[in-house]
Amino acid sequence: MFLAAFIACFSAGAQNLSLSTVVIDPGHGGTDPGAVSRDGKTYEKNLTLDIAKKLSDKIKADCPGVKVILTRDKDKTVALNDRAAIANRVNAGLFISIHINSTAKSSPNGYSVHVLGQSSKKDRDLFAYNMDVCKRENSVILLEDDYTTTYQGFDPSDPESFIFMQLMQNSNLEQSLDFAQMIAENLKGGPISANRGVWQDPFLVLWKTSMPAVLVELGFISNSTDLDALKKDAERDKIATRLCKAFKKYKAAYDGSVALDVEVDAPAEKPAEKQAKEKPADKQVQEKPADKEKKPADTGIRYGVQIFAGASKLDPKDKAFLGYTPVIIDNGKVFKYIIGVDPSLEKARENHTKIKEKYPDSFLVKIDGDTTSRAK
Repeated sequence: MFLAAFIACFSAGAQNLSLSTVVIDPGHGGTDPGAVSRDGKTYEKNLTLDIAKKLSDKIKADCPGVKVILTRDKDKTVALNDRAAIANRVNAGLFISIHINSTAKSSPNGYSVHVLGQSSKKDRDLFAYNMDVCKRENSVILLEDDYTTTYQGFDPSDPESFIFMQLMQNSNLEQSLDFAQMIAENLKGGPISANRGVWQDPFLVLWKTSMPAVLVELGFISNSTDLDALKKDAERDKIATRLCKAFKKYKAAYDGSVALDVEVDAPAEKPAEKQAKEKPADKQVQEKPADKEKKPADTGIRYGVQIFAGASKLDPKDKAFLGYTPVIIDNGKVFKYIIGVDPSLEKARENHTKIKEKYPDSFLVKIDGDTTSRAK
């Protein structure tokens, strides 16, 4: 279930989760204009800033309790690394990066939504379809001083540089995919009508975020129809309204999740007490001594530490698991990799203390059959 992705457990008392902070990232800015229209008059950086501000205003108006932070509120340069750092620093619950697409050809049009990862499509080269857009969006780091140190030698022009990101899957991939799908659905029928789908791609701006994150390409500046819509203030406002609707839907699901009851070791009812509830007093049967020795049935519930998730299934002996043997959960969207599994929540907590030294972004989960939910 979608809501299961948001369930958290607390050992003392239940409380509802709340999406209280969202960071909106207007792509490009300052010395980086982003994509430019063929006539040279329209810059991506200006369109993204305007749409981001409109979205911010709408979220503040419709969701007064939500704090909205823009990575930039004017035409200034912000490093990709700093955009993610802003979101991490304020402990945001969601990160939305807004962009406008472009190609050498004028025919491609429409919007697309991207999350961090490698392609989930079988028989598709990760770089074959979206490599151009990945190169373009990531190439802004070339404007930064000493980018090879900041981004660990990453070269946006070299496909091999993307390999290191293939296992750096966002631990919030499932939530990111859910929100991306909501955006794709809500943009349908809007000013930018063609839906190019939801994709998993290695965008640097999403790489270091520690929360659900999406990058939205809101049309092609290189397409005359899309550009005509993007140049109109009223149409940009409609786009922002549709993005806001997607945000509210996501927030409703997030806030509607309930706390998980972790007191799984509560004393079981004694057989005699159970019989007293189920049968009239005059029909009670004598409890047999053997009944007292029976243990409660195994619920099958286990606890473990989720270290990452991804679109591709890895070999359990892969070096990424550092010698651990993972439990792999396939929910139809992503593969979740969980280690340190134990029926005891307390034991799982002990395991997490050691595991997080090697996997800092790992978190506790409850495993019930083929489903997982967050635990603390």
